[in-house]
Amino acid sequence: MKPAITITYCRQCNWMLRSGWMAQELLSTFSEELGSVTLVPGSGGIFTIEVDGDLIWDRKRDGGFPDVKALKGRVRDRVGPARDLGHVDRAKSDE
Repeated sequence: MKPAITITYCRQCNWMLRSGWMAQELLSTFSEELGSVTLVPGSGGIFTIEVDGDLIWDRKRDGGFPDVKALKGRVRDRVGPARDLGHVDRAKSDE
């Protein structure tokens, strides 16, 4: 079974658009590897991302929102560690 990603966002904070954009980025990049990306409205400033129930990003723990490079890297590490992310990986080696 393909991995499922869950993005839980604070509806009171109006983070739905941010969550939707991140879901779109993940679906575009990992279209063959992912089974689903689900958006779950929450409250109280929550913003978490899970892969098959395992927390890979927590806004409070990790100090804010992930940039797309960090997010794709963490998802890749879970769903296809050997996968090359193209320019995202090359930018890391150029630093």
